[in-house]
Amino acid sequence: MALSIGDQATRRKTFSDEDVRAFAQISGDTNPIHLDDHYAAQTRFGRRLVHGMLTASLLSATLANDLPGEGTIYMSQSLQFKAPVFIGDTITATVEVTAFRAERGIATLATTCANQDGAIVLQGEAVVLVPRAG
Repeated sequence: MALSIGDQATRRKTFSDEDVRAFAQISGDTNPIHLDDHYAAQTRFGRRLVHGMLTASLLSATLANDLPGEGTIYMSQSLQFKAPVFIGDTITATVEVTAFRAERGIATLATTCANQDGAIVLQGEAVVLVPRAG
């Protein structure tokens, strides 16, 4: 696969209560900040949060389905959580190629997630093994 510096892809999702509850069940992360309205109302955030790793999963989906695409394998992912994500927020994940070692089939991508207001809620860097052309 030929990648170029600056290549980008995005994916968007609005997170629902059902998404959060399903992720809690699958992951085992049942922190009440995600699941209990009363508990969350008493926190600094004032309402329930979407799991940070659920938000980050949009990056995985973008890498696997869009750029580089099918067959992509994670080697590493750094994450910095910059702002909370609330139920009902629409998050746009963006991946951008910053380096590509064609001889090794390894790409480095800047990764960000922004909410519907354009605020960056998550940023990091992914290193992936790019699928070979078949």
